[in-house]
Amino acid sequence: MAWVVAVVLFVEALGIALLNWFLGVIVDHQHMSLAGLDPNAMSVSSKAGGVVFGLYFGLCGLVALLVGVRDRSPAGLGRILLISVAVVHGLLGAFAWGLVGRSAFLFMMGVLGLIVLLLMTYDRREGPADAVDADGDPKGNGDPKGDGDSVSPGPAPVTPPAPSTP
Repeated sequence: MAWVVAVVLFVEALGIALLNWFLGVIVDHQHMSLAGLDPNAMSVSSKAGGVVFGLYFGLCGLVALLVGVRDRSPAGLGRILLISVAVVHGLLGAFAWGLVGRSAFLFMMGVLGLIVLLLMTYDRREGPADAVDADGDPKGNGDPKGDGDSVSPGPAPVTPPAPSTP
């Protein structure tokens, strides 16, 4: 799952960077202006925005790749990045519905679903669910450190009652 999300985010990073770069080149070649803005400033800002968003999506893809390699939940900044990229995809999907069409919306919602699934699949399991290993035995055998070095005494042995004599 994490590998798929990583590949999708890397492809999106490249795609968004190239799209914004291409738009910046078109604005520069045609000397377009929007509400009196300098065409050179528009071109440079489009290219810079493409690079920034490309790096952002690439960094989020790297976090997803690390989740896949380590096979554990992202923590700290990585988790924040994955949550933020999910929010960005939700917003992009809402804008895409009105500006581009249903297909772009469905693509954004698909990526959003993959990111949320990644976050939910690799969610930290703490408490009773983590206290049992694959064999069904308690991890650490009562050891508070969980390293399995100490063994709990277990239940007291049951002695049968003495037979009564009449």
